[in-house]
Parts: sequence; C-alpha cells; structure tokens
Amino acid sequence: MQLPIRVLHVLGGTSLGGAESRIMDLYRNMDRDRIQFDFMVHNETEDHYNQEIRALGGNIYRMPRFKLYNSIAYCRAWKAFFREHQEFQAVHGHMTSTASLYLPIASKYGVPMTIAHARSAGTDPGAKGIITKILRSSLAKRADYCFSCSPEASVAVFGKRAVEQGRVRIIPNAIDVDKFQYDDTVRQRMRQQYKLGDRFVIGHVGRFHYAKNHAYLLDVFHEVLKAEPDAVLLLVGEGPLMASVKDKAKELGIEKSVLYTGNQAAVQDYYQMMDYLVFPSRFEGLPGTVVEAQASGLRCLISDSITREVMATPLVQMLSIERPVAEWTQSILQNKTYERNSGNSELLKQRGFDVREQAEKLSRFYLHNLQDPQNLQDLQEKR
Repeated sequence: MQLPIRVLHVLGGTSLGGAESRIMDLYRNMDRDRIQFDFMVHNETEDHYNQEIRALGGNIYRMPRFKLYNSIAYCRAWKAFFREHQEFQAVHGHMTSTASLYLPIASKYGVPMTIAHARSAGTDPGAKGIITKILRSSLAKRADYCFSCSPEASVAVFGKRAVEQGRVRIIPNAIDVDKFQYDDTVRQRMRQQYKLGDRFVIGHVGRFHYAKNHAYLLDVFHEVLKAEPDAVLLLVGEGPLMASVKDKAKELGIEKSVLYTGNQAAVQDYYQMMDYLVFPSRFEGLPGTVVEAQASGLRCLISDSITREVMATPLVQMLSIERPVAEWTQSILQNKTYERNSGNSELLKQRGFDVREQAEKLSRFYLHNLQDPQNLQDLQEKR
C-alpha cells in the first residue's frame, strides 16, 4: 500500500466545535508522511479550520445537508462521490446521525475500512432526536469498527448489545495538555483586557445548544450573584440558542454581569481568566472542555449526567441538575478559594488524555488494519 494512506473524516463542519477541535488536535500530531486526513463536511461555509487543513495537506469536500425528505438524493450524492474518489483507504464517520447511510456506501464502492465514532450520549428533543435514534439503530452492524469517547456514548449510539459484545472501542477525547497549563501572566493579561480586575469569574465553554443547559447555568449564576455581587459569568462559544440565553439573562436582571466572547481560537487563554468552570449539561459524550479546564488547574462543577471518565483529577465535582440550584451555588461558594496550578497535567496524561499518545495509537490502528492482508480479507468477509 502506497503511503500516505488517506482517511476521510465525515463531519457537519470544521468550526471551533468540540469534535472538530479534537480531530484537529489528532491531525496536527499525526505523521502525515504515513497518514493524511481529508474532510467531508455538510455545509457551504468556509469554517475556522479550513485554511489549516489545506496547509497540512488535507482536502475538504462538501455534501448536501441531510434532511429526511432528501434521503435518496443524499445517498445518490455519496455514491457519486465514491465513484469519483477511489483514493480513500478508510472513512471515519463522526456524524453518526447518518453514518448508517454513508458508511455502507463507502464499503460498496471499495473503501477497505469504515469507522463510526460516537461523540455524544444523547440526542436533540423532538422529531429530530427520534429520527437520529432510528438512523443509529443499525449502525453497529453497518460499520467495520465502532469507536466511542465514553461508555455512555457507546450505549447511546451503538446500543447495549454491541457494547456487551465488546464491539465498541473507547477512544478518550485527548487534548494538547501542555498548551492549557496554568499561566498567571496570561491570566493577568486577559483579565486586564476584559477589565475584570479581581472579580470572581465563573466560566463555561461550549455551543449554545440544548445539551449544554445554559438556562440552568444562568439560574445558578443568578444565585451566586446574591453572595458575590461583583461576580462575572464568562460564556465562550456560539450557537442557535444564544439569543434565548441573552433574553433569559435580561429577564433575570443579570445581563450586565454576563460576558459573551463568541468562539475563540486561543480558548486556552480564556480558561486562565476563569476561577470556576460550571458545566450543567443534560448529556455529553466526554466533554473536552472539562479536560481542558483541569489541565489549566481550574476547579469544575459538572452535571452527574456526564461520564465519570472525565473526572481525571480531584478538581472535578458532580451534582445532579435535578437538585435545587441552591446546592450548586453552595458548592461553588464553599470551594471558590484554592491554589491554582498545573500540577495535574501528568495525571491527565496518565489517564490517556494526552493527544500525542492518542495520535500515535490511532496511527498504529489505521496502519495495522490497512496493511495486514489477512485483516482486510476478514473485513471483506464480514460485510
């Protein structure tokens, strides 16, 4: 097999989202003389990572966004793509809502290996979530390999039976741990830039989306303000529910204490200016945000609906979002004073959250499975 092997990663887009950032961390740390990533996206915009992807030698292709009514046209577009592009040795699908459609097409048109990668432990409410669950119901049988970021995501996407049969591999959402280490100089610079002084800053990094539960976060912060009137809520990210979050902040009368930064490429600097990460998600796969916060020495209070694998250091505490907001507030205020440092970096690396280690493991997986004739024959026979 001629190197580099080309792996097509399938995503909604290449913006500053969690899954996209984790894949780019892996891509930067791959030996691109051996393995090269290309990307299939489902939008028409020039996203944040596009320029870097091209600079690293990757190609970006576009597929129409899936709607239930265009399922035939969607599959037809994939067939046309693989008829034209015979260069891929693997398709790695992170967009699991439609992976049961495009992965079998990839196999039919000669792609030697397909992977479905679960990154979320839940679905959107309403009809969209129901359709996603239906489309995922056969996914474990339609992919050659099933990857997942956590046990909860494994069950949610591939089903309990597939997990019990050992057909799902856990791949931690790894980060560049060293990049996020606490730096007091950066903290002071960022606080000066945003004119925060010594104010108590509660932070959150994530898309404004149903899963992230910003409404509950605002309720918690509203209570914190009663004890800490100068506190600030720092929200990093963008998303479809941003306007409704701003509306609720106004209704609560706390809008002057909430700071919206939008998406930030140098997100590591924004953790430095925080004093506490509060993350009351309804569901997650394994949130890289909480890993990044720990790498920066930041204490975290998170929902107990999030996988416990993310609790890699003593900095993380869990509470249920079914509990009164007052309990979250009390926990934050009782633990707001602590010594900030990066002493947990080595612990994060030992727990498998270092991207360099995971990039090497993934490289070995691709190369072993695609260079072993017997393995390739076994894959063909299973299909």
